[in-house]
Amino acid sequence: MESSSIVAGDPARDAVYAKVLRRLIPFLLTCYIIAYLDRINVGFAKLQMLADLQFSETVYGLGAGIFFIGYVVFEIPSNIVLMRVGARLWIGIIMIAWGIISAAMIYVASVPTFYVLRFLLGVAEAGFIPAVLYYLTLWFPSTHRGKASAMFLAGIPLSGIIGGPVSGWIMNSFNGVMGMAGWKWVFFLEAMPAIVLGAICFTFLDNDVESAKWLNRSEKDQVKKDLLAEAGGKALHSVRDGLLNGRVWLLACTYFFFTMGLYGISFWLPSIIQASGVADPLDVGMLSAIPYIAALIAMVVIGRSSDRRKERRWHLALSAVTGAVGLLLSVMFADNVAISLAALTLAAMGIIPCVPQFHTLMPSITTGAAAAMGFAVANSVGSIAGFISPYLLGWVKDTTGSTSAGVMVLAAALVTGALMVFANPAKLVNR
Repeated sequence: MESSSIVAGDPARDAVYAKVLRRLIPFLLTCYIIAYLDRINVGFAKLQMLADLQFSETVYGLGAGIFFIGYVVFEIPSNIVLMRVGARLWIGIIMIAWGIISAAMIYVASVPTFYVLRFLLGVAEAGFIPAVLYYLTLWFPSTHRGKASAMFLAGIPLSGIIGGPVSGWIMNSFNGVMGMAGWKWVFFLEAMPAIVLGAICFTFLDNDVESAKWLNRSEKDQVKKDLLAEAGGKALHSVRDGLLNGRVWLLACTYFFFTMGLYGISFWLPSIIQASGVADPLDVGMLSAIPYIAALIAMVVIGRSSDRRKERRWHLALSAVTGAVGLLLSVMFADNVAISLAALTLAAMGIIPCVPQFHTLMPSITTGAAAAMGFAVANSVGSIAGFISPYLLGWVKDTTGSTSAGVMVLAAALVTGALMVFANPAKLVNR
């Protein structure tokens, strides 16, 4: 069957995918907001935690980054389990596990405990993003998947929009309640939704189209027909293809450089804002929401433009270069709160849209088990940057007294990733 027969603009077909989107995306987006918030809320907790525990900036950077060691080691095994037990069960288990571990951060009193819990959080969360991205390939062909993926990955900026003010408010309002510091309440309260949503997964999610009782027979047949037609045009199908194909690894290495910038922003934005002269945690949280609001708007605009033009490479590369320029400007005007925040906003508007734009590339060359493994490989390699990036900034801050040199390295990484995008032929990825 020819994949070219699948086109957007057919009202009946579009109505089917709109129904699927309404059912799945709001719930999965909520899950991702909680996942990303539980991953990066250590950046807000740091504003109080380091002084309470007498941790250095390097200790914090290593603890923030060690999450990704567990993430890298267990991501591919997690997706292998996913293929065996199904998305509904496995995503639910993942969420409950990371919720429990995130809540256990209230017991951190030493450097080893901090490192161990951050590592275990990475182990627990390892399979979530590739599992959901693979799950979306079971419901949406490429003509509709870009929108669905972008809406799901909007959880990154939304977690910043919600998480900054909420984390700042928790630290101010709950500090000392029941004898616990405010940063401990951040970990505990923000972990609870993960446990609740994980339990809901067991009944709300369906493993595949055929088991979805909320679709009628003709709607199921439409989705299955479209997915089958699209799969017929792809050469990479098996687990082996996803793990060993050179083009998959090229994409994964490209993603490494984008995630250098992403996690630099995610873990250090509150500290950079604080260093520019803002002291109150609530004020830091409110100001940190501004770059994420702008990034969310940019993500929607860039995603729509990319889908409409069916052009992926330039949208991705220019976003990365914009992020690099924003980071460099934030270094140049580090002592000016207004200009520094504007520069960080520009950086977020470039860096964060790189994530959904990148994730349109893998399904262009893979399907089935190869897609599941391809997502896992890309996220594993990208997660190495998640370890390097916060640790690098922490080490540079302790060594030089400033994060400027580390931020410049992140800008260079984004430009490198932008150049690597063009190693993928346009005819292959522009779909």
